[in-house]
Amino acid sequence: MDKVNVAQKLSLFTEHWSPKIVGELNGQHVKLVKFKGEFVWHKHEQEDELFFVVKGWFNMEFRDRTETIQENEFIIVPRGVEHRPVAPEEVSVLLFEPATTLNTGDQQGELTKHHLERL
Repeated sequence: MDKVNVAQKLSLFTEHWSPKIVGELNGQHVKLVKFKGEFVWHKHEQEDELFFVVKGWFNMEFRDRTETIQENEFIIVPRGVEHRPVAPEEVSVLLFEPATTLNTGDQQGELTKHHLERL
């Protein structure tokens, strides 16, 4: 039952699109990640995802619209919905999602992370 300082954890890494596990509860992971640029279009058949912006902003693109997520805002992407995060500048994001969630969902590629670091 240790407290977690989000800013301190974010200071421990610089790479983009590489989520780090900072907490775990009820089969869910709490992750921190930094985005910059465009991610891949993907979906998660079994998992919903919550994206909470700690610092900065990004666009969550859907096939029919784009939502801008600002600092201190979050968006929940329901399972089965194709999406793509796009960040023109670096953004720090807290993710809350089932432990089974693969970052690239139904797509495999150079951005896929099968084993996540714990901070």
